[in-house]
Amino acid sequence: MTALVSQFRQFPVKAALSNAGLPIAVVAILAMLVVPLPSFALDILFTFNIMAGLIVVMICINIARPLDFSAFPIVLLITTMLRLSLNVASTRVVLVRGHEGPDAAGAVIEAFGEFVIGGNYVVGFIIFIILMIINFVVVTKGAGRTSEVIARFTLDALPGKQMAIDADLNAGVIDQETAMNRRAEVAQESDFFGSMDGASKFVRGDAVAGILILFINIFGGLIVGTAQNGLSLEQATEIYVLLTIGDGLVAQIPALLLSLSTAIVVTRVTTTESVGEQAKSQLSQRIPLLVSGAILTGLGLIPGMPHLVFLTAGLTLLLVGYFQQPNQRNAPQHNRQDTEESVTEDAEEVQWSDIEPIDPIGLELGYGLIPLVDGEDGGTLLTRIKGIRKKISTELGFLIQPIRIRDNLELDPFSYQITVKGSIRGTGVVKIGKDLAINSGDASLDLGEPLVKEPAFGLEASWIEPSMSDMARTAGYTVVDTSTVIATHVNSILKSNSNELLGHDETQEIIDRVAEKSPKLVEELVPNKLSATVIMQVLKNLLTETIPIRDLGTIFDALLTESARTQSADELTEAIRPRIARQILQNLVNHSERLDVLTLDPSLEQMIGNALAKATEPGQIMLDPTVLENMLNSISQEKEEIENQGKPAILITAPKIRPWLSRVVSMRMQNFTVLSYTEIPEDQDIAVVSKITTTPTTTGNAT
Repeated sequence: MTALVSQFRQFPVKAALSNAGLPIAVVAILAMLVVPLPSFALDILFTFNIMAGLIVVMICINIARPLDFSAFPIVLLITTMLRLSLNVASTRVVLVRGHEGPDAAGAVIEAFGEFVIGGNYVVGFIIFIILMIINFVVVTKGAGRTSEVIARFTLDALPGKQMAIDADLNAGVIDQETAMNRRAEVAQESDFFGSMDGASKFVRGDAVAGILILFINIFGGLIVGTAQNGLSLEQATEIYVLLTIGDGLVAQIPALLLSLSTAIVVTRVTTTESVGEQAKSQLSQRIPLLVSGAILTGLGLIPGMPHLVFLTAGLTLLLVGYFQQPNQRNAPQHNRQDTEESVTEDAEEVQWSDIEPIDPIGLELGYGLIPLVDGEDGGTLLTRIKGIRKKISTELGFLIQPIRIRDNLELDPFSYQITVKGSIRGTGVVKIGKDLAINSGDASLDLGEPLVKEPAFGLEASWIEPSMSDMARTAGYTVVDTSTVIATHVNSILKSNSNELLGHDETQEIIDRVAEKSPKLVEELVPNKLSATVIMQVLKNLLTETIPIRDLGTIFDALLTESARTQSADELTEAIRPRIARQILQNLVNHSERLDVLTLDPSLEQMIGNALAKATEPGQIMLDPTVLENMLNSISQEKEEIENQGKPAILITAPKIRPWLSRVVSMRMQNFTVLSYTEIPEDQDIAVVSKITTTPTTTGNAT
């Protein structure tokens, strides 16, 4: 017994009672279908029904957004069922006790019947039929059609809205929490209008039921009154038509209110204003009021017209329009002209807000590629791009800024372009629903498809059907899907342009991270010995040659040590490189592998060294163009040979000429590494596979 009492105390009684209102209302509505109700109960329930309709329509007028009344579909269903239950209950009372007189079904039904009929049953009946036609044909039908269209368009727009949210999240415009809230709001909006589409069918069915119940009550009452209760046809008509019209009107008024509420919700344009505020701000315009008032006043002056009505309405509109902007009438003419010119100039003046900021990293898609970013349609591009951003940030050692993905209607449907700081760095064309089979050199089977260039590395490839993918892999092809093709291209572009992605903000974040672990180091280095700008340039120099900056501790230690000798970013970079040599080589070969390298012929190396020593400006040396061209051609040939063996192309030279040689070679070819002798660890196995030689001619132009 004690345990039972304990369990009862733990039961959330208060919460259960607070949530019991709706279940009780549903049970009561179902009970009214079978349990006879006295006339005073009908009066109370009919009054409550009208009150509920008024409350709902007032809420619908004053809400700013449809989702502010998200419970409207269920409220619509419950009130419709309440009204139908009252129709059943009142029909029972009218048919059973109608012969007792007009007050047999309650004071509310009698009062509404007398008010509409007004002593003439035929006119009253016609007026009531017109009221039902207005509700059924105009309001209910229009609201139902609007609900259906809005539900369809809201569902069609859902992928685009979700893509816009993801694009804003990737661009850093919003945070994760805001994105989740916006996604939930978009989903809730779709569910709401879908529910409204279904709820409008209940309203339409209710209007049809009202018409049928009207005729059933009249003919049923005449039969019951004359056959069972001994009334004459005239007496039965007088009593049952009054009761039927009163009963129908009491039901149709809240039905019309709810139909109007449905129409208000589904036909309004979502803004931050209520319906009343929208109407006030948009209908109270000065010029339309003045023109309309002038026309009505003119009609009122025509002979034969109802002068009083037209002149009153016209003059009222003229007065309202006149006082709509009172300062316009009292201001001097020249001041008014000056004000108009000033407003025009302000409207045309370009503001900073008109200039769209450049995205650090952007991926623009043709409209045919939008399904790739729609997760509900199986699109995986967003996931791939997020994975690449995380991977590159980890590899390079600093946080890559978000990649903004958006559509570009100026592109071909299946084209895309990758931008870095607003400049296009890569473009490509892909095919939806197909895979790209890339020939890395080992495949010999002809796939029977046109050859294209793989966007990231320019390899030969073919677009194939997914059913051919297994066969292509067996034949030696590398097969990837469309999202992977684009993501790989983005990865390549980000790596080759990583130095441009590092700015002052990123550098400051790096300094702050180092300060968390080594506060004394940063305190002594920045800004006492080196500025953040110099540090940024050193890091950018490393990234330019695709050297990660993950080992920040070693880099900052070297900066502190070398800062006493030089403040030059280029010299600091060269001083740092030997200290992170193992990290540089780690990206080229495994620790246990032999490093195959190229070297310069000693005479050529000495020639370049002497030219650098005589240079008047750093990096500008006097070297014969023919010698330079022959050297670059020789390097290109050796690079191709060593890469055909599946090895990286690496050239080792003296430290003093390494920066110049690396810069010159990078202008001609990619994926070529220039190291100095001091950057090779002592325990690294190394083999010279070839020497770069050339025959110098005459000394000439600057390079």
